[in-house]
Amino acid sequence: MAKEQWTSRAGFILAAVGSAIGLGNIWRYPYVAYENGGGAFLIPYFFALLTAGIPILLLEYSLGHKYRGSAPLSYRRMSEKWEWLGWFHVFMAFLISTYYIVILAWALSYTYYSFGTQWGENTNQFFFQNYLGKTDDFWSFGGLQLKVVLPLLLLWAFLYVVLRRRAHAGIERLNRISMPILVVMMIIITLRGVSLEGATDGLNVLLTPDFAALSDPQVWVSAYGQVFFSLSIGYATMITYASYLAKDSDLGNSGFIAGLSNAGFEFMAALGIFGALGYLATQTGVEVSKVVDGGIGLAFVVFPKIISELPGFNSAFGVLFFGTLVIAGLTSIVSLLEPGISALRDKFNMGRMAAVNSVVGLSALFSLLYATKGGISYLDIVDHYLNNYGLMIAGLGMTLSVAWFAKKIGDLQSHINQVSDVRVGGWWVVSLKVITPIGLLIMTAWNTFDELKEPYGGFPVSGLIAMGWSVLLASLVAAIVLQNKRWKEIDHIRRKEGA
Repeated sequence: MAKEQWTSRAGFILAAVGSAIGLGNIWRYPYVAYENGGGAFLIPYFFALLTAGIPILLLEYSLGHKYRGSAPLSYRRMSEKWEWLGWFHVFMAFLISTYYIVILAWALSYTYYSFGTQWGENTNQFFFQNYLGKTDDFWSFGGLQLKVVLPLLLLWAFLYVVLRRRAHAGIERLNRISMPILVVMMIIITLRGVSLEGATDGLNVLLTPDFAALSDPQVWVSAYGQVFFSLSIGYATMITYASYLAKDSDLGNSGFIAGLSNAGFEFMAALGIFGALGYLATQTGVEVSKVVDGGIGLAFVVFPKIISELPGFNSAFGVLFFGTLVIAGLTSIVSLLEPGISALRDKFNMGRMAAVNSVVGLSALFSLLYATKGGISYLDIVDHYLNNYGLMIAGLGMTLSVAWFAKKIGDLQSHINQVSDVRVGGWWVVSLKVITPIGLLIMTAWNTFDELKEPYGGFPVSGLIAMGWSVLLASLVAAIVLQNKRWKEIDHIRRKEGA
């Protein structure tokens, strides 16, 4: 079985940045920053980036690059006891892919709806009722919504074509084409957003620092959560991608470039988004705080309102904005699917085509759940539990297994420094052994405490158990089962390990 490999380090960096830059940068970061101290949020954000984001990014790079395998195989080569953790990473990425693609389908639909601003005046009703056909009863699936299914099938067909090719011919080529286009599109959106009437009001709301907020633990928890969310940490993606690098590739430089590029893109997107929100506030005669929304509401309810209010080129700006969401999402979702493909190939000695068929086929099947009329509620719950608990557990397990149990942190530090111009020193070790585990434990405890005070989102407890806790537990059990399953070609694996 031929080993996948990038054609160059630039190809790897583009793939890593493409994985990190996704929907969360455009609709999540601006709202999180606004809610957590505005300009002052940059302090905990960069602290989290330097003490957790980049250190874990480099840790994932070093695991994949040193042990030359998918996440399960890399953990196995580090210590056979920890193979299950690699599978847990893989399941997190796979499960996120099943609903992430549905949000892309919404964005693709809205790219079409932008022509003539077909969503009309009541953008809230259009999105939830006309487009999604949202049901009122949580357990009423309501059948498949064809308006969502059709763009979903188009996206799956495109992704299948990309992923069935080898990494350098499929994923790398997609990122080489799409990332420059994405950056140019985001620059245009930002320039247009900050030049609109009233944009200054929006920017003041975003950037005015509230230093008192820094004394609130929730602000620091939000900063760490945003860094994890936006850098694709805990998805097994970077372990997989790093395993495709040549043995003498620079890891240190690549990690800092990817981490800082992602942060820069997030900040640029926030300027454009809040400039546009300031414009909407001016046009409607209300305060900026009254038009701000987070997540799905910002992208599919508030922004269509902004597009409709623009003085000209409404359709063109709509196509530009939603097209940007689609491109940003495509580069991210291939990075969510590739870890599973790589893991199946390693564990069961599958050919790439068979592995792609298995992963894409299952993810496409599961994604239909979120294309039902009740799908947005199920998506909301699964996303909440995977990002607030699943990825935290994955990150905590990674740091504890490497630094405290297998005691490989020194070996991996040496490995990074042997191949990198930018060397990692004591700050990296301290971050991974102390700061990051403590931060992740606090975040998990904080999220659990909030959960116990009030059920998430007002959803029924039965729904939270079925779509949230049960999904996490099933992933953990499946990971342990796969660890105990014999490798298909054990002699082949042993030869690779001895190489």
